[in-house]
Amino acid sequence: MLGIALAMRLPSSLLSLFSAFALVAASRSASADAAPMNVVVITIDSLRADMPWAGYPRDIAPRLTEIEKRSVSYTRAYALSSFTSKSVGGLLAGQYPSSLDRDGDFFTRYFPPNVMLGERLHDAGVRALAGHAHMYLDKGHGFEQGFDAWRVVPGITFDYNKDPWVTSQKLTPLAVEMLTDAASHDGPFFAWFHYMDPHDVYQPHPEGPAYGGRARDLYDGEVRFTDAWVGKLVDFIEAQPWGKHTAIVISADHGEAFGDHHEWRHAFELYDELVHVPLMFLVPGVAPRRVEVARSHLDLAPTILELVGAPRAADLPGTSLASEVLTGKDDAPRPVLCDLPEDSFNERRRSLLDGSMKLIAFANDFRYELYDLEHDPGEKQDLWKQDPERSKAMVARYKAESAKIREAKVRGGIAKHKDK
Repeated sequence: MLGIALAMRLPSSLLSLFSAFALVAASRSASADAAPMNVVVITIDSLRADMPWAGYPRDIAPRLTEIEKRSVSYTRAYALSSFTSKSVGGLLAGQYPSSLDRDGDFFTRYFPPNVMLGERLHDAGVRALAGHAHMYLDKGHGFEQGFDAWRVVPGITFDYNKDPWVTSQKLTPLAVEMLTDAASHDGPFFAWFHYMDPHDVYQPHPEGPAYGGRARDLYDGEVRFTDAWVGKLVDFIEAQPWGKHTAIVISADHGEAFGDHHEWRHAFELYDELVHVPLMFLVPGVAPRRVEVARSHLDLAPTILELVGAPRAADLPGTSLASEVLTGKDDAPRPVLCDLPEDSFNERRRSLLDGSMKLIAFANDFRYELYDLEHDPGEKQDLWKQDPERSKAMVARYKAESAKIREAKVRGGIAKHKDK
């Protein structure tokens, strides 16, 4: 029906030779004269970090698990925030969401003074396209600035409270159509596709395994369904002549809670189940490996710009991961800050991850919690009162990092907090 070709497989006799070439390629320098490549970013809404390749016992993502084995995979990647409107806004701007010109609504609208990734790519002569499966990501909320093509799958309407549609089977064909068009133009291109099905409402899928009737069971079925359609898109890309010059980046806008810290779904808090996300780079000729240092989605905009050969803007606070991905060398650890701005539903939250220590600042720094993720990955033992010296040191580091964020004044929208 879709005419999607399967990716070509190397004969077994060439596997060892291919591996040798891959290792050589992995050691190359990510220099300014490296040939630009296409970049396709695939984000999956509400995808938790505890997937099968990270130890989850259910085989809910066989295609992503196979792709992760061939990728440069970041085991400690963090979204910028815990809700789509904030995390995606920050990702596309390459900025913390608190610094962006916006309104104060939960479904945030971003205004033209912001410089979005599409605009930077357009100025560099790089074609940019995007396809989505939720009407919040339709034109009008500011994400689309600068993009040459911006589309939403047909047959859906805007539901403020949930995602009642099944759309992965629509988004993959749309992505194939848009990529085919982009590849017909000269020069590198950037594409972003956002899959929605793991978002609540969690729908059953008769064509896949039935794991049970609880929320996590149904969510796992949604992940399995989405995984198959993302796999078809990756197969299509890798089978194209231009696939040899295309980096595929797969991640999530945030995680999902299933009773963790008495929370369900997402937004409102910054615990790890909500902001720790998968992140993998599948790049032709680059050897797979896992990167254990913590990294942020703040780094994705400068990474994308470098990979497509666009100038790196000096105003972006993130650090390009291109050299790290292409050369196989890890840079030094650096702190990761997550930012959930105040809006009509949220008091402000921020968190700082520094090494294994994570500080969460509540209600404009009114109170704090402190966790040691190495010994307490579930953030169950608050060390704030137990270890005052370390708490004091973490607050100092947090305030130094937080102070770097230029606080933008919110314009319009709803300013009154509502019940969750």
